Amino acid sequence: MTDRRTARLPRRLVQLYVGLALYGLSMAMLVRSGLGVMPWDVLHQGLSRSSGLSLGTVTVLVGAAVLLAWIPLRQRPGVGTISNVLVIGAAVDASLRVLPPVDALAAQVLLALGGVLLNGVATAAYIGVHLGPGPRDGLMTGLVRRTGGSVRAVRTAIEVTVVALGWLLGGTLGVVTVLYALAIGPIVHVLLPRLQVRLPGERLQPA
Repeated sequence: MTDRRTARLPRRLVQLYVGLALYGLSMAMLVRSGLGVMPWDVLHQGLSRSSGLSLGTVTVLVGAAVLLAWIPLRQRPGVGTISNVLVIGAAVDASLRVLPPVDALAAQVLLALGGVLLNGVATAAYIGVHLGPGPRDGLMTGLVRRTGGSVRAVRTAIEVTVVALGWLLGGTLGVVTVLYALAIGPIVHVLLPRLQVRLPGERLQPA
């Protein structure tokens, strides 16, 4: 029988890196919309503006710092975890160089809605290959396991904290930040069964 760790590996790696690249593109689309960014990106944007570093560089540095927090939580990163830290940062900077700022409200709304939907696709794509969670997701699941709190409570506490810190540092908190928080779960829930790579001995979870 094929080892689960290597089953369908070429397909999984391609989907992983396409998903991560699209995730970075979706981040850039939300930034260019000017209507708000993802909760963690409020922090990334605030740190970027206060430090002078690019958004992608800050995203990488924050991801690396979050990975260090995995150590006391006894979380184990996978190739997808490390790739998440490196690829998304590079992809968002590359995308921001290509996407121009927009001023027309209609274009801003289209960029924002497209960014949220694309982020849902990207998230389902990289989660569905089973090569390790993103650093921020791993932080959440590690804290849930160590504290005994609910996923909802722990995730809410983390995201409220990073949004507040990012806003104080000058990050963009807008209507799209709220829209993303409300919409991303249902979008990923619908798409994940369609993008999940089935491994030997595993049953896909129904939508």
